[in-house]
This record gives sequence, C-alpha cells and structure tokens, in this order.
Amino acid sequence: MRRRMLVAAVPLVLVAATAAALPAAADPAPAVVSALTKSVQGTGSPASHGATANWVIGYDDQATGAGTATITDPVGPGQAFQSGSLHAPPGWTPSWSTDGSTFGGVEPASGVTALRATDPDAGPDATSLSGALTPPVQAVTTATGGDGFSPILYRTPNGTLQAWNIYHHLGATAPKVVCTDLATGQRCPGGSWPKVLNTTPGPLGTLGAGDVASTMVEQYVRDPAAPAQVYYPAVTAGSVGVGCLDLAAAANCGYWPLAATGGSPSVNSVTGFAESAGNLYGVVSSGAVVCWTIATKSACGGQPYAPILPAASNQPYVYGALTVVAGKVFASTSNPNTAQQPALGCFDPATATACAGWASSRPTAPAGNYTYNAYTAFSTAGAPVGACSTTTGGTDVTTCYALDGSALPAPPITASLPSGVIAFDPEVVTDPNGHVRSYLPIWGGPYAGAALCHDWTTAAACAGLPGPVTHPSANGGATRDYGYAYDPPSGCLIGLGDAGVLFSMDPATGSTPCVRSGGQVTLKPADFYCDGGTSHVQGYTAARLTGVDPANVDFAASRVTVVDQDGAVVPAPGFAPDGSVDLTGVSVTAHPSITVTTTLVLHSGAGFGGRLVVGFAGDAPQLCFRTTIAADCAVTSVTNTASGTDSTGSFTSNTVTLPVAPGASCTPKVSVEKEICTSSSAAKCGPGSAGPWAKQAGVGLLGLLNATAYWRITVTNAGPVGITSAHVVDSVEPSCQTDPFTLDAGQSKQVYCSTYALLSLFPITNQAKVSYLPVNAPPGTPPSHTAWSSAKACSLLCIL
Repeated sequence: MRRRMLVAAVPLVLVAATAAALPAAADPAPAVVSALTKSVQGTGSPASHGATANWVIGYDDQATGAGTATITDPVGPGQAFQSGSLHAPPGWTPSWSTDGSTFGGVEPASGVTALRATDPDAGPDATSLSGALTPPVQAVTTATGGDGFSPILYRTPNGTLQAWNIYHHLGATAPKVVCTDLATGQRCPGGSWPKVLNTTPGPLGTLGAGDVASTMVEQYVRDPAAPAQVYYPAVTAGSVGVGCLDLAAAANCGYWPLAATGGSPSVNSVTGFAESAGNLYGVVSSGAVVCWTIATKSACGGQPYAPILPAASNQPYVYGALTVVAGKVFASTSNPNTAQQPALGCFDPATATACAGWASSRPTAPAGNYTYNAYTAFSTAGAPVGACSTTTGGTDVTTCYALDGSALPAPPITASLPSGVIAFDPEVVTDPNGHVRSYLPIWGGPYAGAALCHDWTTAAACAGLPGPVTHPSANGGATRDYGYAYDPPSGCLIGLGDAGVLFSMDPATGSTPCVRSGGQVTLKPADFYCDGGTSHVQGYTAARLTGVDPANVDFAASRVTVVDQDGAVVPAPGFAPDGSVDLTGVSVTAHPSITVTTTLVLHSGAGFGGRLVVGFAGDAPQLCFRTTIAADCAVTSVTNTASGTDSTGSFTSNTVTLPVAPGASCTPKVSVEKEICTSSSAAKCGPGSAGPWAKQAGVGLLGLLNATAYWRITVTNAGPVGITSAHVVDSVEPSCQTDPFTLDAGQSKQVYCSTYALLSLFPITNQAKVSYLPVNAPPGTPPSHTAWSSAKACSLLCIL
C-alpha cells in the first residue's frame, strides 16, 4: 500500500456513545470517496501580476476496483494557461478545452480554458502503471491485399501490441500502410485501412492522394530517440529517399530525398535501409551508396558515394538488401533473367568507400539467380563475422563472405533448398540459453510458407527445429512468409507474408499460434509528481498479473526480467505462485526507473486476457499545469478548484484563492483635499451640504458660527487599484480622524468634522492626510501617506 499524504486539515467529530436498552442494527458504513487536494506554488502569497502559478492537484484514490478516473480543472478568471504546461501522471491521457465542455487530445494553439486527464484503467492504487498482456496471437488475414511485407511491431502506451506493415512494390497513389491490433485481430482505430503514404507530414489519410511508391525489399530503421518513428525506403516522382512513419500518431512525419531519379546508370529505386553509428545507408539501382543522418535529418556530406555493386538499372526495383556487420555495411543486388551474377558488396562508413579487400563486389550465385536478402553471419561465440545472401534460381545457392572478403561456410540449413524457393531477411533472436539464432522466411517451390532456423552458436540447425517449419494452422499453411518480428515481452515471432496473413510462431517449438503472453511496463515513480518535491517516493512494491488464472501459467518456464534506466539487469525474484513478483528489494535511489518484462508460457491460449501491473509506495500522484496571472490591475486574486470522478463517485477539491499584490504599475493614486465651510449658516456646513467650501474662511466668520470651524476632507482614489486600512490623520482636530476604511479605484470618500475655535487675533490652520495600504499588500508592508492638505479659519484678522 502507498502512504497517503495528509494535505488538508479535517475536522474531527467525536460522538458520545449512549447505552441502548436493546441492540440496534449497525448503520451501513459510509461510502469511501476518492479525494483531490489543490495547492499552488511558485508565486508566494500574495502573488504579483504577470507571475507564473503552478497549480498542483493531488489525487488520493480510494477505489477498490478497476474503472475510469477523470480529473477536470478549469482555468480560473484573471489568468491564462501556459502552453505545454499540462503534466499528467503516467498512464493518464491529457486533453484540453477552449469552451470548458468539449475536450480534445491535441492542445490548441491558444484559448485553453479547461484541462482534463483520464486514466481508463484506474485501479485501487494510483501509484502504479499497467500494460496489457498480449494474448496468444491468432492467425488473421490483414488488409494487405496479399502483398504486405514484414511486420513492424509497436506497443502502445497502454500495452496493446500492434503490427504495422507497408505493401511492397506499389505505385505512389495506391494505399499501402496497414495497422492491426494483434490482441483482437481487428484494424487499428482511425478509419478504413490501408492508407496512402505522403511526403508531407500529417495524419495518415488526411493529405489527399498518396505520393510515395514502395520498393521491392522493405527494410526499416527505428529512430533510437523516438522508437515510434520508422524510416522506410521511399520513391517519389523525382527522387528516392527516406520516408518517415509515426506509429504512435498514425501519421506521416516527413520525406528527405537522397538521389534524383534518372541519369546513367539510371536510378529508379533503392534498397531498404540499415543503420550504422546514427546514419542510414542504402544502395540505389546504379550501385551507389546513399546516406542519411538520423539526428540532423539530413543527407550525409558527399553522398551518394561511389558504387559498391554493379548497376541493375534495367529493373524497376532493386533486388537486394543490406545488413551491418561490425560497423561495415554489406549490400546485395541481383538482376533477374539476365546474364549478370548476383553480388555482395561492402561499404566502410569510416572512409565512405568500399571496405578494405572489397575493391570489387563478390559474386553470390550463377547468372540469372536473384535475391531478396543480405544477412549477418555470426561466429560460434556470437560475434558478427561476415555476411550471407541466399539466392533463388534453377539452383538455390547461399554464399557467405567474411569481413576481409574471404569465403565463409554457408548455414547448412540452406544448402538443400530446392529450386524456386525464395528467402527473405531473417530475424535474429538470442534464445534463453544465449544461442544466436537466425529465422529465415521462405516460400516457393514445394513450400507454401515456412521458416528456416540456423543456430550460429552450434553452427547447425536449431535444436528442436531441424527442417523447414511450416504453419499448417495459419490459413492452412499458405502463409508465403516475407518476414518475422520478434516481440521480447511475449517471446513470440510475429510473421507476415505474401498471403496477407498475420500469425505467431513459438521460436522454441515452431508451433503456431505461439501459446505465450507477455507484457512490459516502464515505471519511473518521479514522473508521478510535478511539484518539485523530492520525498514523495518510498520504494517499489511489486509486479503482479491481473485478470490471469495462475493455473494457466507455467511459471517454471515463464520468466520476468527487470532492467533499470541504463539498461542494466536488476536482480529480482521470480514469480510467486500467485503471479506476483516482489520488488521491495529494488532500490528506487539506485534505480529511479525500471522496466519489468514478463514472458509467460501458457498451458492454453483460450480466453486469455489480463494486465501486468507494477507499483510503488508513495504519496498521491499529481496533475499540474501553469498559468500566467493577468497584468490587469483589476485582478486582485485568482482562484482554482478541480473536480474528479472514479469508481467511488464524484468529488471536488478544496478551493485555493491566491491574492495578487499590486506591482509598481498598480500603485494606487490617492489624494486628500481639506476645506472649510464659508457659509454663515451651520446648517449649510454638514455632511453633503453645499457650503460653499474653500481653503480659507473670511474674517469674522467664526463669530457668526459661534466660534466653530466646519471642515470637509475629501479622499479620492484615482486607481488603478483599491486601498485598504485607510484612515484620515488630522493635525489639530481628533474628531476629523476616522476608523480604517477601504476605497476602490475611482471612488471618493468625504469626512466632515468641526473645531470649536476660541475667538482670537490669530487664524487657525488645520491640515489632514490619509494613511493607507494598497489592496493585497503583503503582511508587514508599511502604510503609504498622501501629502498634507490644509485649510485656514480666520478669527479677527488673518496674518499672512
């Protein structure tokens, strides 16, 4: 359980117990409702005009079951939301509103009047994160039209596993990108699929006709700084280059040309891409090497580089692929139905030329053969030592070369392939025993779809998978495999092929479907807080499986791994019989972020569903946003109140009122005017009387008024803010002094008083001033004073 943070004083009511003659039925326990606690920081109190206020909402959940939790907070009057400042706890989805009622998931450029955050899977402990456990992936026909290539896996923030793919060898205007939810086998949200690709950034399907054609061999590179962004080989009307697909946003994210089409030898297409030291490399149909830098999103200096392969310009596509071996880029090419031999070349990024010993490319098969692959060869120790290419023709041939250009033995599993079998780039997986395995997709000849598995550690076929592994339970075995993608959480291979069928395969047994499940959650407790505090987190608690029948899990064969923010493995116990993992021994100080990955081996995949939950002990998580307090002097305070709902009901936070002190531009302008009544009738010298009033009364007037001087003191506040604790100070007449009063901007106040003045030869001069504080002046602020204002009463004569 997490420690609850006491954030507001709560009145304690003591009820005296009285004896009852008969037992009474117990009253039902009151419903426990979650709570919100509002505070503000960063301004002091009072705040200044133009200051930034950081509003903090703590969510103290009391839920006992799963459900949706929502927190809504309007931006109060006298302040403006600061763009980009909304911080929601991990697992919560933020949204914004410009009218206070309609919320959207994209922040408007301006005019935000309310904020909201929603957790669709809020459980009984808000200091945790959960991710979906992928159920065993059943075979499903996708909307690929039969020509989708290898799958691209993407796990959404809530743990849902998606498979994306781009059709290969299709024209620019043809729809060619598809997303499938592997948990349901349905298309991803977002309308009809497939969708076109565009060079212009923007959501898929919203930019009109497509203007990107796809290549023959699709090889992709993910941005290491933004793994949801995938770079793919693209062909446009006038160039070949790098296209960008944002899986998280379901959007195009740009295009960068690398080589103009045309010329001699002709450039009309490009291979896929491989990454080395932050650069993407490819080979165009002329045999030249193209290069693009990920960090700067720009072409490398001096590219395209000199050819490392013979040109195959008479083909509409490049038949070949790339692989990186110890920092060197190996590429294959072929020219089907010609007298040209397939070849393998090597490019050294360090010199931007062909590798040492590779002044000329090496042949990989007889003339007329062709290839769709180039893949890394490993030593028995698991080190990359060279590259191979499996070719198709009258005789299928696999040829491998070492880094220095010398021959390497080919994987035995490929030696007996019958003619007509085509092979594609393998997926490389390190099994639980540390063996490096390559899974090659094949089809054609006698195979309607199969996988070849070579164990580089043993230099032999993978144990338990001695021959081609077919998939009879997926579309009757007619899968025509193009490629596999390994999903580490589940430990399954996800396959796709020319038949347009997505399927899963167990890499250890070859069975389809792969009866495993997996989930992955990255938990960084500090991300749950936004008030700048450093003592909110006490420690990790546990990882647990929810919605899973423990009896259906083979915990002895399953595994859980924990790594920290640096990728270092953190020792942790295995599964308890109930499916939980104790994490209390993991130091949150040494490991401020952990990623927990579970791979579950199931007894049955029927009806499987569930989530992986990872938690920590800590204070109530926080939602924060910043506002700018208006510079308008009329704003003397700002307020904020949040509301929320979850499975316990509705609740409202405390209201925070933050006073705003006037700044230099909001100093009140206060003046005082002291006058004496010059009428000979006392009745005309009282409050509201017409007087007349003047600065000096004539000789003899006091005698007519029974030696009494009548005074009027007018206090005026010309603004721009009000005053408080104001009172009149009079140097002669105590009755003219007032109790404290307030005076708003633009208002005046008149004080009437009188002095009994004995008749004498000398005049009586009386003066007054006002002492005051500006509204919201900080405690301890010394009062301000107006200048003195005086009036004179003459008795028998006036001496100047």
